[in-house]
Order: sequence, then C-alpha cells, then structure tokens
Amino acid sequence: MHDKIKQLLTEIQAGNFKAVARGITIVENSLPGYEELLTLLSNDTTSKVIGLTGPPGAGKSTLVSALLKFWTQAGKKIAVLAVDPSSPFNYGALLGDRIRMSEFYNNPDVYIRSLASRGALGGLNHKIIEITDITRQAPFDIILIETVGVGQSEVEIAGLADCSIVALVPEAGDEVQTLKAGIMEIADVFVINKADREAADAMYASLRIMVHQKSTDETEIPVIKTIATQGVGIAELDAAIEHFFKEQHTDTEQKLHLYTEKCWQLLLAERMKDISKTDLKKRIADSINKKGFNLYNLARDIASATSNK
Repeated sequence: MHDKIKQLLTEIQAGNFKAVARGITIVENSLPGYEELLTLLSNDTTSKVIGLTGPPGAGKSTLVSALLKFWTQAGKKIAVLAVDPSSPFNYGALLGDRIRMSEFYNNPDVYIRSLASRGALGGLNHKIIEITDITRQAPFDIILIETVGVGQSEVEIAGLADCSIVALVPEAGDEVQTLKAGIMEIADVFVINKADREAADAMYASLRIMVHQKSTDETEIPVIKTIATQGVGIAELDAAIEHFFKEQHTDTEQKLHLYTEKCWQLLLAERMKDISKTDLKKRIADSINKKGFNLYNLARDIASATSNK
C-alpha cells in the first residue's frame, strides 16, 4: 500500500488528471491509504486558490466557464472544484449546473471535479481542505472553488481561498443590506453578473458606497460588472484578481480559524474512531423506552468507556 500511495502522489505531482481524480476519491471517501496520502503532501505548492461564491441564480457556473475560456487562452492550467447541493437521499452531487462547463471537460489544461456538499452548512464539502490540498499537489496555476450559495454561513471559503469572489445579480440589491456583514467579511472582489439588466447601475453604486465605507486604507474592494454569457467584464475581473495577488494580502486570521477547526475535527474523529453510529443507534433504541433513560448520561458513559480503552 505504501508504494502505491507514493506512486499515486508522484503521478498527481506530474499533473496526471486520472491520478488527481483517484487521490480525491480516496480522500473524500476515506478509502484505505487516505491518511498516508495526506501525511505525504508537500506544503510548498504555488497554485493560487480562488473561491467563487454568491446566492443561487447569480450565474456562478456561467462565470466560471467565462473565466476558464479567458485563462486557457492565456495558457494557464486550471482545476475547478465545484461544490453542488447534495441529494438528500444518497449525498451525491446534483450536477445540473456542470453542463455549462461541458466544453472544457476534454480540455487538457482544465480539470473539473464536482463534489457534494453532503449537508455541510458552510456550503463546502466536509473534506474540502483535504481535497484542495490534494489538488494543489498538481501543477495547476489556479484552483477555482465554486461553492453552494448559502449566504452568511458560507464564510469557510474566506479561510480556504487565497482570493474570494462574491458574485451577485442586479436584483439582489434589496438583499445586500441583510447580507452586508457576512459578505463584507468574505469578499476580496465583488462581481455584479448579468450587468445588462436594468438594476445593474443602481446595484453597482450601492456596492461602491458599501466598500468605500468599509475601507480602512487606500485600498477598496473592487466591484466589477460582468455579462458572463458574452464574456463582458472578464478581462477586468482577471485584472482585479491579479492586482489582489500583487498586493500580497496576508490576512491569516480566517485561515487560522478554519485550520484550527479542521484540526479539532481530525482530533475528534480520532477519538471517535472506535464508536459505530450503527451500534450507537441500537444502544439508544434498547434504552430509550426504559424508565430513567437520559441521553446525556448515556453519552457520558460511552465517552468514559472509550477514554479508558
């Protein structure tokens, strides 16, 4: 197993898309060898991780497609991790939006992987850190993470991505005030997509006022108008992203928070590895109708038994 995992990592680092896909599958589903693969990962990768989020209907997938066209024409290699809402029945990804990127599926410079959010509240797959780290081992210039638009709870992307883009539509003007706190914490770049619609100019003016009020120095969060279906504004969006990276922003607090939470989860999983949910369900079923049943006492007894092993 050790040699196979090392060989797999070598193939990922060489840019083999099948190896990248296999590595992601192993990690996402906790298949044999996934822990060893993660412990072998290098931390000196150079891929830029860009997060794209926003409410449903903002045209995120169309925007991704337009960016892919622009970047591939510039000779860049890109990986797209597209997190879809999960089916409530089998936790699989619902792939409806991916058809908009179909023209890039056979492009040798583009790797696209759909992931299910599996009920994760932050709009991201529960293994997204590991999956991103696997993808970063390959020689991609850009890793673009497109996430489920779930509003303020989607702050995870700000910790994971080097640059976070928030996409909105002109009709979202009334929602901006209610989303203000969450969005302002997430966004490094704002995009008003479908900017040919009537309310676009008013939305643009409103956002510009917000970012001006938010700015604490000479730098303001850029607001870019795009019409992704026509490729309008994509060059300006790319320029805003490039400028962001040139400024070398180093706000690490969100990343520290995300990684601390992830490490906490890993430690919890290690402590919980001997506890079967099936066995737990059976134990509760056997006890729940008994007189004096107390869920908290049961949990304490199980925790005590586990720690004494």
